[in-house]
Amino acid sequence: MSFKPIIVQCSEIDADAMLGELIKDVNEGKPVNELRLVYLPLFRSIKLDTLFKMLFVKYPDLLKQLVSVLLGIKYDSIEQFIITNPEMPPESLGDKFCRLDINMVVDRQRVDLEIQVNNEGDYPERSLYYWAREFSTGLSEGEGYSALPRTIIINIIAFELFDCKEFHSEFQALEVTRHTQLTDKMSLHYYELPKLPDSINAGNYKELWLKLFKAETEEELANIEALEVPIMSAAVQAYRHVAASPEFREIARLRSKARHDEAQALNNARREERAKLQGVIDDQAGVIDEQASVIDEQAGVIDEQATENEQLRLQIAELQAQLNK
Repeated sequence: MSFKPIIVQCSEIDADAMLGELIKDVNEGKPVNELRLVYLPLFRSIKLDTLFKMLFVKYPDLLKQLVSVLLGIKYDSIEQFIITNPEMPPESLGDKFCRLDINMVVDRQRVDLEIQVNNEGDYPERSLYYWAREFSTGLSEGEGYSALPRTIIINIIAFELFDCKEFHSEFQALEVTRHTQLTDKMSLHYYELPKLPDSINAGNYKELWLKLFKAETEEELANIEALEVPIMSAAVQAYRHVAASPEFREIARLRSKARHDEAQALNNARREERAKLQGVIDDQAGVIDEQASVIDEQAGVIDEQATENEQLRLQIAELQAQLNK
C-alpha cells in the first residue's frame, strides 16, 4: 500500500496525539485514506520563556551584551555580571504562575529581564509588583534603607501597552509637576515589539536585538544574519543550537505536556460542573412537574365545585320562580 504524506507543523505533544489516533484507527480497521503524517517541528520563537531562559543562561556573554544595549551601558564598563537564578526546575514548569525571568546583579544593581507574550490586562501593576519584590528583598539584615540596591525591571513585551509611537518607555519615581526624581533606585523599562520599525538598521543594536525577539520565522532570522553583524550572527547560531538540543526539547515537552494536562483537567472540571448543574436543573424541573400536577388536581376539584355550585344556583332559581307564582 502506498501512502501520500501530509506535512503537519505542530508540537511534539500534538504530533504524538495525532499519530496515536491514526494508529488507533488502523487497529480498529477504520479507513485512514492512505495518509502518512510527517512531523515538522514548530519554529520556536525566542519569546518562548523556556527557550529564552535556557539560551541566555547557557550563553551569559550574549545576555551581558543584550543588557548593556537595552540599558545603554558600555559593555566593557560592566565589572560585575551575575545571573542569580539560573535554575529551571522541571517540577515547576507546569506551574501556572511559574516565571522564567532572568535575575541578575549588574555592577551592584539588581536587574530582572522578563518576556511577556500575552496582555492579560494588568501588566503595569504586575511589573511594578515584581519591581517592589526585587527591591524589598535587596536589604540584608541590619542594613539601613540607603543600602537598598538600584533595581531595574526590563520588560520585552509582544503587545502594545502605551498610547505612544515609541517602542521604548522608561518609568521612574518623579514628582508630578516639577518632574523631580524621588530616587534613582527605581527604573522600569518596557520594549513593545509591535512598535519596532519594519526596516532593519544594521547600525542600531537595540533594534537588532529586539528584532531577534520579534522573529517568528526562519526567514526573519536569516534576514538578521544577512546583515553580517558578528554579535547578532552569534546570537542566531546560539539560538539554533539551543532550540535543537535534547535538553530544550525535553523541557519544552514537559511544559507542553503540563499545559495540556492542565487544560484537560480544567475541561474535566467544567464538564463535571455542567453535569452537577444539569442535575440540579433536572431535580428542580421534577419538583416543578410535581407542583404542576398538584395544581392540576386542585384545579379539577375547583372545576367540580364550580359545577356543583352552578347546579345549586339553578335549583334555587327554579324554587324562587315557583314561590313567585
